[in-house]
Amino acid sequence: MSNKTQRDEKNFNQAALDYHKAEPKGKIEVIPSKPHSSQRDLSLAYSPGVAVPCMEIHHNPETVYDYTGKGNLVAVISNGTAVLGLGDIGAEASKPVMEGKGLLFKIFADINVFDIEIDEKDPDKFIQIVKGIAPTFGGINLEDIKAPEAFYIEQKLKEELDIPLMHDDQHGTAIISAAALINALQIANKNIEEVKMVVNGAGAAAVACTNLYISLGLKRENVLMCDSKGVINHKRENLTPEKIDFVAQTDLETLEDALKGSDVFIGLSKGNVMTPDMLSSMAENPIVFALANPDPEIAYDLAMATRKDVIMATGRSDYPNQVNNVLGFPYIFRGALDVQAKGINEEMKLAAVHAIANLAKEPVPEAVILAYNVQNLQFGREYFIPKPFDNRLITKVSSAVAKAAIDSGIARKTIADFNEYETQLLDRMGRDEKLVRMMQNRAKANPKRITLGNAEEYNVLKAAQILYEEGIAYPILLGDKKYVKEQMERFGINIDVPIIDPSDDDQKENRKKYRETLWKLRQRKGVNEYKAKKFVRQRDYFGPLMLKHGDTDGLIVGFSKNYVSTLRPVLEVIEKEKGVEKVAAMMMILSE
Repeated sequence: MSNKTQRDEKNFNQAALDYHKAEPKGKIEVIPSKPHSSQRDLSLAYSPGVAVPCMEIHHNPETVYDYTGKGNLVAVISNGTAVLGLGDIGAEASKPVMEGKGLLFKIFADINVFDIEIDEKDPDKFIQIVKGIAPTFGGINLEDIKAPEAFYIEQKLKEELDIPLMHDDQHGTAIISAAALINALQIANKNIEEVKMVVNGAGAAAVACTNLYISLGLKRENVLMCDSKGVINHKRENLTPEKIDFVAQTDLETLEDALKGSDVFIGLSKGNVMTPDMLSSMAENPIVFALANPDPEIAYDLAMATRKDVIMATGRSDYPNQVNNVLGFPYIFRGALDVQAKGINEEMKLAAVHAIANLAKEPVPEAVILAYNVQNLQFGREYFIPKPFDNRLITKVSSAVAKAAIDSGIARKTIADFNEYETQLLDRMGRDEKLVRMMQNRAKANPKRITLGNAEEYNVLKAAQILYEEGIAYPILLGDKKYVKEQMERFGINIDVPIIDPSDDDQKENRKKYRETLWKLRQRKGVNEYKAKKFVRQRDYFGPLMLKHGDTDGLIVGFSKNYVSTLRPVLEVIEKEKGVEKVAAMMMILSE
């Protein structure tokens, strides 16, 4: 390890400690959600008023969802036996991770969380504790529990509880990687029923992933699963029940042997176990999901240098195609909670898989591209999984999960209008977004022609792209046509919108019309016909004259000039109303 790498790691480690130590302690907090400023508020919140809903729930237990926060409260529960890549570090040491999971639930899906760390390794005792506290919650997210106990714990709790419950280390990774696999196979032009897959790792995540792939059509006989001792074949003894399900009738014994001619590699093990030679031995267009963190089974750059045709995903955010559980669990629980589902079944998981896979194929909103500071995102080898900050996930995935719960008969309540439900989901994510969305929806209902000056500028082109892609307006680009086209090509902006160049030959008739208008407006104010002819070749005048003649509905100018010089030609063409002495502007600031 170089000195620079050591310094960077030391700085990051200290930053992580400082982040968690800063006041207020912890990453989540409880805040009042009802009025509490008067004595009457307090008497309603607690004694004596609280007795009324208590008795309502006593007489009709289902009304607990009406009178309490249970329906939007998830428990994140762990015993700390398999924390991230840290292993069995104990319940108390797992608390920062569980608080972090709570933070993700809240910011991505507006779900409240209590993190609960249970100091109990006996699976039956652990199950009893969770069952005992379950009435508090609308759902339970099990986290960082080691295999094979994790399988037993989840299965027993699913049998005995009637609320959504999921061990995210198993099913979260399975759902996201399954969505990625669907799309990677499409890019590779391969059929899931025919591919040969090698799974390295045989823990909770590996078993759950493989079982879900089989639900999608993967043939069990086409899977070779490896653990730390090699291929799980018919020669192996003392296997757990989960591993027995994946015993292969083969004499192959090592990962290296298994990979020869294979189509797909799923790594859920440890870093750097796949060599370039192993990758080279795989079939054409190999699919490699190296999901070990922080070090993948084969480094991304090394894999790319070894084979140009590799289709790769990792668990890291600094490389394309991150298999990140946050793409799934907040929205799966959101949909399940909103229909008061009695569990999370296979139909709901598969609905999430297909919703995530399909979203990656849709045009990426400009807001997502800007959030990740990239030029463009298009479905292909470097983008076949949605990005975590894609705000469409909450509507697409939650709606799909809720619908699957209803259709499979596991939901206590139904959703009559899914369009309205999607609006409600977006409203949960904040008042500022709601205000902008209201304005956007009003614009989308009757889109106008909006001319943007300074169209050669990157930010102006990006704004035009957002207006165009989201249907907010019909943008018109005003500028040097040749240069505007060069900039669009340079930045990968491909939108079919008019480009108006005031000096272009195709604007000859407009220039004549605009010249006469400008001369008549300003002939006693210092503008003669010669000046008018000269001014209409300038965008500062051409844009306002388009507006004056109704050739555009709106004009956005001033990106690269000061306010006064931008406004002067506008006011010379678009005159003030009678009796108006001053022109004013309004600025809107969005905050909490």
